[in-house]
Order: sequence, then C-alpha cells, then structure tokens
Amino acid sequence: METNEVLEIARESIWVLLKIAGPIMLTSLVVGLLISLFQALTQIQEVTLTFVPKLIAIFAVMLIFLPFMIETLKVFTEHLAERIISGPS
Repeated sequence: METNEVLEIARESIWVLLKIAGPIMLTSLVVGLLISLFQALTQIQEVTLTFVPKLIAIFAVMLIFLPFMIETLKVFTEHLAERIISGPS
C-alpha cells in the first residue's frame, strides 16, 4: 500500500468522523451555551442543570440523524472493503 493511499484513507476517515460526530457535538455546544447564558442571567449555579437538557437534546439529534450516520458509515465501510478486496494497485 502506497503512502498516498494511506493518507487518502486517513482523510476519508477523518471526514466520516466529522460528519458523524458533528451534529451531536454542535448540539451539545449550543445547548451548553444556552444553559450557561440562562445560568448567568438568573444566577442559578447548579452544576447538574446542564446534564439533563444536554442529554435530551443529544438523544433527539441522534434519533433524527441516525439514518444519515448509519448510511455514511455503511458507504465508508463498503468503500474500504472494496479497496481491501481489490488488493494493491
């Protein structure tokens, strides 16, 4: 396997990782910022207040984006399997 092929697979892997984890991480960031803003405005400094809304938002986003995530992973895995089967080029 050539260096260029390894780098291309690594690039594809990172891209797939970002596409799969991106919606969850962005949701967590936005919900965390909104809760922090709410805590700053109301001066409620309860540490556990951030966990439940974040969990609910993350589960909702996972339910919405799960088909996209599975399809992305499936396509990447099939592409990788095809490369393995085709052997060295």
